[in-house]
Amino acid sequence: MGKIIAIANQKGGVGKTTTSVNLAASLGVLEKKVLLIDADPQANATSGLGIDVETVETGTYQILEHTVTPKEAILKCSAPNVDVIPAHIDLVAIEIELVDKENREYMLKKALEEAKKEYDFIIIDCAPSLGLLTLNALTAADSVVIPIQCEYFALEGLGKLLNTIKSIQKIHNPDLDIEGLLLTMYDSRLRLSNQVVEEVQKHFNDMVFETVIQRNVKLSEAPSFGESIINYDATSKGAVNYINLAQEIIKKNSK
Repeated sequence: MGKIIAIANQKGGVGKTTTSVNLAASLGVLEKKVLLIDADPQANATSGLGIDVETVETGTYQILEHTVTPKEAILKCSAPNVDVIPAHIDLVAIEIELVDKENREYMLKKALEEAKKEYDFIIIDCAPSLGLLTLNALTAADSVVIPIQCEYFALEGLGKLLNTIKSIQKIHNPDLDIEGLLLTMYDSRLRLSNQVVEEVQKHFNDMVFETVIQRNVKLSEAPSFGESIINYDATSKGAVNYINLAQEIIKKNSK
């Protein structure tokens, strides 16, 4: 049975999509079978792996509506061992569509019951909000990775996210774990970056991944070529960081 990991933080620009795409690609390179689900209407995880968003006809929207199965929505991408369920801007409307449905928080969980048997890992790239889309992702997930940018406002909103996770654990998904807090966009030359790392590690101890994602130009360039960092430049700092993260997650889940 595969493990479902949601990449979530309601704060934008913290590296959720970068992490989703490159963690999926790194797990794929390490010979794990991976399904990446784009649950963000901006569809950056979809385009970041070379899929033209304009041509997407079935994807996360239809899966949440239960009009197609995950198998019917899967697309191949540029990353080995990685399948993608794409998103489209239409996904914006799903929150309104689902609002009157019974068990609306469980639509994704129900849809992924079969797909879970086919993959080692299912990675869900969440939208930068705590709306119904993210709620569906967290209800379906076994665990959540929370990217935290090494910036001044990094911890702002983290309390709110942790409270949301607590209430999801209480009401919808008692088995939801925090896989870890992931420090992103780290620049060792900046005192502020180092302070954020120290503060997060002091407050959250073992919840923080040992791997820290460093600020890296290649990481920013890769999506514009429709490739993961592994395909774009396997020797870059960014690629090494994400391979280390993937190994850390595999090790943690093989205990």
